[in-house]
Amino acid sequence: MKLPVFDINNKKSGELDLADATFADLFGREVRTDILYRAVNWQLAKRRSGNHKTKEIGDISGTTKKPYSQKGTGNARQGSLRSPQFRGGATIFGPVVRSHAHDLTKKFRKLALKTALSSKHKDGHLVIWKDAKATGKTKDLVAQFKKLGWKSALVIDGAAVDESFRRAASNIPHFDVLPSIGANVYDILRREKLVLTEEAVAKLVERLA
Repeated sequence: MKLPVFDINNKKSGELDLADATFADLFGREVRTDILYRAVNWQLAKRRSGNHKTKEIGDISGTTKKPYSQKGTGNARQGSLRSPQFRGGATIFGPVVRSHAHDLTKKFRKLALKTALSSKHKDGHLVIWKDAKATGKTKDLVAQFKKLGWKSALVIDGAAVDESFRRAASNIPHFDVLPSIGANVYDILRREKLVLTEEAVAKLVERLA
């Protein structure tokens, strides 16, 4: 399977020849939203700080003295003003500090990444660049993206991102740049266009084989 390769100015500069089996494995899979959902949920769960906390009865400051006598007052029996039924009292079964991370097998994570790549190709939002290099000026890169009509994009480079391109793209809203090792389902899906350099494709083929 041959994919057209463009330069940063959107001029065709050649073709990328991939074996049919490799193309089908990376870009030709059925787009299953359930797989993508689980992968995104797994990523976002790991990012949650989990520092939510409510006060249990042991965390409430106050006396431990019984408010009034057990019997004879006509009121319901009470053991502490720190109990949840009183204003300023404890919270029962409230959230506690914990990690929201959960496991997802390596095999499933690979499948999800392949599915995300396939979804971009199916929607016509996959672009292959020869390389990702720029002048280092944000103004020039903004003008180029505007000329292409892109509102948001994720650019994935090879083992390392070109420093000039990274510096130029760092201040542009809705445009992200990642090395190939950082390619992930969430960032691919949250941007409209997915741009892969030739080196990025080679690294992804190696990584997801």
